[in-house]
Amino acid sequence: MKIFPAVDILGGRCVQLVQGKRESAISYGDPLACAMRWLDEGAEALHVVNLDGAFGSSGKNADLITGLIRKTGVEIELGGGIRSVDDAARWLETGVFRVIISTLATQEPACIRELADRFGSARVMAGVDAKGGLIAVNGWQETAGDYLAWAKKFEELGAGSLLYTNVDVEGLQQGVRFEPVKRLIDHVGIPVVVAGGVSARSDVAGLRNAGAFGAVLGSALYSGKIKLKDAMEECR
Repeated sequence: MKIFPAVDILGGRCVQLVQGKRESAISYGDPLACAMRWLDEGAEALHVVNLDGAFGSSGKNADLITGLIRKTGVEIELGGGIRSVDDAARWLETGVFRVIISTLATQEPACIRELADRFGSARVMAGVDAKGGLIAVNGWQETAGDYLAWAKKFEELGAGSLLYTNVDVEGLQQGVRFEPVKRLIDHVGIPVVVAGGVSARSDVAGLRNAGAFGAVLGSALYSGKIKLKDAMEECR
């Protein structure tokens, strides 16, 4: 299983939010410095989110993120504010290993097939952000149907992997809810990376045992509740 430290960017700063709420942002400084810290501690991949993009300013932070991609040179999955096939293509051509397509995937599902045909399935990750068992879209402000049904559809359209985020526990540092994770992993045949609630070594162990491909470490990593070294040791 692979560990993805999160580098979430808002207003040019690396931040962590609680439940996706902008007003809850805690700043941790320069995004590149944060990224290099996790790489220096042994991370081999990063989970980068353009939160300004998610909140509607898709062009914001573009230069900063492009610089981060080029300076780190590691596997990066990127989401936030990808509102068109052209947006996704630009990031893939910039050097992002895979893009995360969330709201766009529910609004224009065919975009997944188009991107997979053009760049390969491995570089297309569909976001399955779930709130109470329903897929959450538009900054998690709306829901659009059963998360399992959407996950299966994304797989059938050619997504090479899924990012599952349990919105109900995201940012709370209170642990993973394993039942919906296991249900999703059993429902599809493609890799699933899990975000939301990963706060202890036991959470990482539970995800590994459930068959998750990867885990995103966010708030608990930045607060010091979980150590990157411990999470990576648990993966081995």
